[in-house]
Formats: sequence, C-alpha cells, structure tokens
Amino acid sequence: MIIHLKRRLKLSCPNCRARLGAAHVFCPHCGGKIEKTQIEEQQHRRQRVLPIDSDTLKMLKEYVRRGGPVVKDGKRFIFGINRHRSWQVVKECAERARLPKLLNNETGKVHNVSPHKLRDAFAVNAMKRNDSGDGLRILQEHLGHQSFNTTARYRKVAGEEHREWYDKLWKEDTP
Repeated sequence: MIIHLKRRLKLSCPNCRARLGAAHVFCPHCGGKIEKTQIEEQQHRRQRVLPIDSDTLKMLKEYVRRGGPVVKDGKRFIFGINRHRSWQVVKECAERARLPKLLNNETGKVHNVSPHKLRDAFAVNAMKRNDSGDGLRILQEHLGHQSFNTTARYRKVAGEEHREWYDKLWKEDTP
C-alpha cells in the first residue's frame, strides 16, 4: 500500500482571512497591505494499493527479514529516507548505470534522471501499450490522480504515430 501525501500551503490575509497568492502585496478582498500572511499547511492523504512483481517482492521480503524497516515517531517505514534523498539515490544510480541525461524535445532543456522522470516514462510507456479508455482509467488509479485530465496528459503522440494518423485521414477508402 502506498500512502500518498501532498503538502500545500494555504496563504490568507490576517485581517479578513481571504485567500492569497504568494505574490500578493495587498489583499484583493479588504485592500489591506500584506505584511505577513497566515500560513496553514494542508496535508492531503490518500492510500492506494499497487501490484508488485514477484522479484521485487522477494527483494523487499529479504530486506525486511534483515531488519530493513525504520521506526520514526512510532511509525514503521520500509525506507527511512526523505524526498530529497530519494532524488539523490535515483540520480546516483542513473549516473552509475551511465544513463544519458534526458532531453525535453519541446523546450530543449536537459534534465537528470529523477523519480518524477521515471514515473513519467512509466506512464508514457503504459499509454503506448494500452491507450484505451480502460487503460487510461487504470493508469489514473495507479498514479493516484484525482483528475482524468491529469492522466490524459501522458498520452503523448510520437512523430511517426502522428504522421500515420494524418495519412489515414486523407487516404481514400477503396472498396
């Protein structure tokens, strides 16, 4: 089971409690100058159950058998690392494996391999294998997206696929 935790900061005016953006200097509701905002941290917790392959399950069982889980604040975690450390681990593993840096074809920016890029690659590959309505719905559940539109963004069209689609539009039907 994966416990999905996102943290969001909710900024509000100390005078009228109106919602503010990070760049607000004056409150859009009461007009007061914003010296200091009230910050309320919201945590959104959702749980989901994900399948795991037998080889990974064997490795996790061995890790647990050897005392791998960590106890923090009375809670038991399989891995006792934070988000930043997980990004470092993925980057280091990619460098050791001599994986190339990733190029964003749309922006031209070069990125390191990261947990998010691996997640993105998984989702794009899943869409290439099954882009049916059921495939998208299952991927939505797997990724933990609330909105179907967020999942649909992973449906990226390759150049060849786009060309085939376009050619089919203009191809005459022959009986």
